[in-house]
This record gives sequence, structure tokens and C-alpha cells, in this order.
Amino acid sequence: MATNRTFTMIKPDAVENGHIGAILEKITAAGFRIAAMKYTQLSRRDAEEFYAIHKERPFFGELVDFMTRGPIVAAILEKENAVEDFRALIGATNPAEAAEGTIRKLYATSIGENAVHGSDSDENAAIEGAFHFSGREIF
Repeated sequence: MATNRTFTMIKPDAVENGHIGAILEKITAAGFRIAAMKYTQLSRRDAEEFYAIHKERPFFGELVDFMTRGPIVAAILEKENAVEDFRALIGATNPAEAAEGTIRKLYATSIGENAVHGSDSDENAAIEGAFHFSGREIF
């Protein structure tokens, strides 16, 4: 069953490159309401836990290093059909393959440094949102 919430992170590369405002503008212009948001930095332990599904993959160490190298913006977004619509807005993981006008086409520099995270399912959106926000931080 589809829900109306998804989770995103503006990743360290996009934060370092000054794209927070532009990315948030694209998100709100696409009709998403921000239900929760924070500027924070993942600890190594948090990054390892958040990306535990990739623990056996060869890129896991690089992913954890990347996600802990600087601050992120974590957010819960609300909109009808949120997960699917947000995945379309951010574009393909590889920015070279992302559609024109998508967040990754505009702001990502590589597959590894692809500017934003977007939940891939309603179930993961709920898990990822709860990982970063307590109930009293979601409005």
C-alpha cells in the first residue's frame, strides 16, 4: 500500500558544493511538504547501521567514509505517491543516465557522489525516517 511519505538525505557532496537551497527548492516546487528536516552529521556507527544492507558489498567502506565526511540534510517529505514521485524527481543513481532536470542530473558528480538519497519503498521510507527522527520531530 502506497503512503504519502518518503525519506531523503542531501548528501555530503551536495552540501559541500552549496546545493542545499537549490535542492530544497526543487523538492518544494515539485509539491512535496517537508514534515521533518535537520542538518546533521552521521557518525561512523550511524552510517554503518543505516547502510547495513550493503555491508557485504565491495563499496561499503567507501560509502561509509563518504557519508561521514561532512554534514547532511535529512528530511521526511510528504506528498501523494511520495516514494515513486520522489524517485522520479531525483533521477537515476548515475547522473550521466539521469533525465534532464532531475536533481542528480543537476547536482550529482558521480555514481558514488550522487547528491541525494531517496527511499526505494514505502517500507524503507518509514524505517529510514524513524532512524533519523523521533515522533516529536515530525510535523
